[in-house]
Amino acid sequence: MSTELLIEQSPLMKTYNRFPITLEKGKGSYVWDQEGTKYLDFTSGIATCNLGHLPDVVKEHVDVQLEKLWHCSNLYHIPEQEALARLLVQNSCGDQVFFCNSGAEANEAAIKLARRYARVEKGGEEAFEIVAFNQSFHGRTMATLSATGQPKLQDGFAPLLQGFRHLPYNDVQGLRKLPSDKTCAVLVELVQGEGGVNPADVEWTQQLEDICKANDILLMVDEIQTGMGRTGTLFAYEQYGIDPDVISIAKGLGSGFPIGAVIAKAKVAEAFGPGTHGSTFGGNPLASSAGFATVNHLVSSDVINEAFILGQYLKDQLEKLKAECKEVKEVRGKGLLIGMEISGKAISIVEKAREKNVLILVAGPNVVRILPPLTTSKEEIDYFIGVMKEIFVES
Repeated sequence: MSTELLIEQSPLMKTYNRFPITLEKGKGSYVWDQEGTKYLDFTSGIATCNLGHLPDVVKEHVDVQLEKLWHCSNLYHIPEQEALARLLVQNSCGDQVFFCNSGAEANEAAIKLARRYARVEKGGEEAFEIVAFNQSFHGRTMATLSATGQPKLQDGFAPLLQGFRHLPYNDVQGLRKLPSDKTCAVLVELVQGEGGVNPADVEWTQQLEDICKANDILLMVDEIQTGMGRTGTLFAYEQYGIDPDVISIAKGLGSGFPIGAVIAKAKVAEAFGPGTHGSTFGGNPLASSAGFATVNHLVSSDVINEAFILGQYLKDQLEKLKAECKEVKEVRGKGLLIGMEISGKAISIVEKAREKNVLILVAGPNVVRILPPLTTSKEEIDYFIGVMKEIFVES
């Protein structure tokens, strides 16, 4: 069925402005539409297919699990889930893991965990407030939307949930307003993906941690988009010299299979006892198998280090492009999470790139977001830069 007919007859709610192509197949850094047209995919399913499309190391595990058991619910022990949790704990600063299905659910669980920890473990009846930051994005549920620092995304959903406060991002002076008797936790992205690909300053981040520790406030890092090697280390917090109490992850965790997780320090995780939180599908055998294969490959191979090097190469090439093109105002990001701020509308660059069979994204009205798979090659980056040069010359 053609894309035009699908759009015309679709029974789907119109919650997405979809591009006029229907993707049918993918492998590595490439996808093909139903007409057989090949595209270089520098979106990675919005930082989800970090090992590229259909990575063999993940497919092998999933194929085996498909023949055994898909789902059994968390009423029973799930060995694949235990193995993935152990791998995450061994390679993070956390001690225990809760599994869910998405980034929004991971942040929702983190918010609930923080409030329950403050009330039950610390006895803080009044400490329920979560501090987040302007331009942040934490999800689409009511709690995570309330935590999100972008009013445009909250339009039409009032009243938002109480107990959320926002401070300016990367503003050292603004941190003076952080602690209060009501504050139980801080939720922060170390690179704001949806908010414009804004990396946190190291000094600001470390001061944020110092304030949290001095005031017994939980430091929760949203690694939904930055985790799983995307920024050049397994988790972005590793580059900041901080020790978060809670980490939320999803996207790249399952190579496209729906899975999210919260990793927490033991003292915090104790606040979740039987019946306090749950998920029917969270960490089921199939998703956990994909997650284990993904994380195991990330930590046992050189792919993250290679991605870090390629990310620097990509930034360097984009800086050269900036020097040649007045329309490019700034290049920023970490690893292979790159934002290119331009003077015009970012969507126009995205559309022109698609016409040249390259897929990229926006991150706000004036920022082009570039998310190659961690397994991309220097040749693919060079090809992408060539397409960008063509587009800006034509502009």
